Amino acid sequence: MSKTSVEIDRDIARQAAEILGTTTLRDTIDASLREIVHARLRLELVDLLAQRDRFDFDAADEAWGSD
Repeated sequence: MSKTSVEIDRDIARQAAEILGTTTLRDTIDASLREIVHARLRLELVDLLAQRDRFDFDAADEAWGSD
């Protein structure tokens, strides 16, 4: 990891900490960056599943014994 000196909007950092349940500024920043990356990955997964004929939901249901 590297050290960086930046100015942080303390109000938005406080709000983010409340949402994320973090207690330190460093944890809040790290959690925020992770959340951004995870959000992107979730969007990519949704896009992948939304592609026509990309995923056979009926076959998945049958594999899990769905009624």
